[in-house]
Amino acid sequence: MKAILALADGRIFEGTSFGAQGEANGEVVFNTSMTGYQEVLTDPSYYGQMVVMTYPLIGNYGVNSEDFESDRPHLSAFIIKELSTIPSNWRSQGTLHDFLAMHGIIGIQGIDTRALTRHIRNIGAQQAVISTKSTDRQNLVTQANRLPSLEGRDLVKEVTCKEPYEWSEGEWELNNGKTIFKSAPPMPSNYFIIAYDFGIKRNILRKLVQAGCRIKVVPASMPAKDVLAMNPSGIFLSNGPGDPAAVEYALKNVKYLIGKIPIFGICLGHQILSLALGARTYKLKFGHHGGNQPVINLKTSRVEITAQNHGFAVDAKSLSSDCDITSTNLNDNTIEGIRHKSLPILSIQYHPEASPGPHDSSHLFKEFTELIDLKK
Repeated sequence: MKAILALADGRIFEGTSFGAQGEANGEVVFNTSMTGYQEVLTDPSYYGQMVVMTYPLIGNYGVNSEDFESDRPHLSAFIIKELSTIPSNWRSQGTLHDFLAMHGIIGIQGIDTRALTRHIRNIGAQQAVISTKSTDRQNLVTQANRLPSLEGRDLVKEVTCKEPYEWSEGEWELNNGKTIFKSAPPMPSNYFIIAYDFGIKRNILRKLVQAGCRIKVVPASMPAKDVLAMNPSGIFLSNGPGDPAAVEYALKNVKYLIGKIPIFGICLGHQILSLALGARTYKLKFGHHGGNQPVINLKTSRVEITAQNHGFAVDAKSLSSDCDITSTNLNDNTIEGIRHKSLPILSIQYHPEASPGPHDSSHLFKEFTELIDLKK
């Protein structure tokens, strides 16, 4: 079926649909990862966005639930160059088309994704509409222009868990190349971590377990006093969608926790922690989305290739003198990590759990437990 992608600035792309039918809207961003479309689809940080994959062939290994980063897809729509209709992988449980259709997610293929990516790089991420129902281009552009920006929107409330839950699953491992099994979590654990769920990815939890942590995940709005009453060893602040400055209840909680307990933040968690420390955040032109972002450690000069997914960044000039900038992005010099000079606080903008992406930064989970050890 014919599908139309209409950007707010009037640019139109025509293709064919897959997955669900109908209309979808959201901010269009591009992801440069060559693999890992399942993880992208199920990453809660993409809530409210339509994702363009720059790699041209998508769907060739199908889908399987073991690689999902949450229980369902969270993005608004999926934009690709070419859909592979015949998955070829021994772990596949179905096709990408069927998976998206089952969850009501519209996909569009057959468009020039290189042209779309270049357009977003030049103009910036913007709101758009995808439709299989209407061919009225001007009407679709008008709809796109009426959509609200991600700035000022609290999207965490749309993806956070409703009730606390415990997590004990470790990383997946291959057994003789034939099966997947869950490695047993280290027991007993010396580290009891409360993880605030702003849209947390499962592989972050797996990495924390592998680092020797016992995990309890709590909703984003849980009061900090209630969290401290559980007597945790440390607090983890997760990734998530939207504008960090709009998540005022999380900011209030983190301010209360600072100085009382070790804290580790990733992505949105890093931004909220920085805001709580007095910094400001701002929206990037087109964000960082993909598995090939170079980050330099300013202390060791070591460069790590990282997975990233964020549309906002911390303003370096606004950061408190109590904090050191530990790493920056070599592409645009934005802040990639901070560490407090006197308090047990560590945060990073990128994704050391790398799902999808490289594994250069997985050591940071161990650094978190070492930070807790220093506090004891």
